[in-house]
Amino acid sequence: MVAGHPVSGKRVAITTPDYAGTKVHHTLYLPENWNPDWKEIKESYPLVVEYSGNRAPSLGSSGRVEDSVLGYGLSGGKAVWLNLPFVDAKGQANQLKWWGDEAATVAYAKKVVPEIIAKYGIDPDRVILCGFSRGAIAVNYIGLHDDEIAALWSGFVTHDHYDGVTEWRGTKWGAPLPSYREAAAERFNRINGRPVLICQNGGTSEIRKVIGSPANVSFLDVDTGAIFGTYPIETRIHPHTDRWLLKPSDQRNKVLDWMEKLGFFQNVQE
Repeated sequence: MVAGHPVSGKRVAITTPDYAGTKVHHTLYLPENWNPDWKEIKESYPLVVEYSGNRAPSLGSSGRVEDSVLGYGLSGGKAVWLNLPFVDAKGQANQLKWWGDEAATVAYAKKVVPEIIAKYGIDPDRVILCGFSRGAIAVNYIGLHDDEIAALWSGFVTHDHYDGVTEWRGTKWGAPLPSYREAAAERFNRINGRPVLICQNGGTSEIRKVIGSPANVSFLDVDTGAIFGTYPIETRIHPHTDRWLLKPSDQRNKVLDWMEKLGFFQNVQE
């Protein structure tokens, strides 16, 4: 990870002018096949936008945008990959647990995503929003917060947790469960038929009980233990992990097949 100007094949940390002098930042990866002359050669690229999990050291999760990898696994490094922050209540740093300032976090996405699309030759019809754990909930909680931000996405991928399924006691937004589910259902309706892939270590049955099985939603039961073996291991200390997509497996193949069927990799140069 470096700070500075994005170049193909590198992941960089970027602070926007609005947050100059603070520690608020996002990360951006341009794939090796990204061409700075994309406009002249009429090339376009897919984009994966990611929200990270909470800081939870016992689970091996730092909560930092720099340490998230789900989006890279989804694209196999073939797409532009943007990790968005949760902005803290003071607007001075990235929030490592839950949402921080919800309005500022939503506004950040509304501004930065269109800028990335315009600046780096993104096909607006190939923009996937994804997240792990906290980030999985954020796919809907932040990404479908209102009609404006919801319009940015072409599809959605979550891993481990889903908005409106579990009560989050001690939070104002995730409890009590009946009111949380009512608000989550309103957000879910903003998907409006776009494709969704919901992945869950240990199985998706509890999520299905809440949202049913809409035609636009695909489910994938994931077994990270079968993928990685016995925990702890060198790269992961807990089965609740976003790193399973970095390792070849039948489950990863199913995710990539889902992405392929969406046309996400259409015209992507190897």
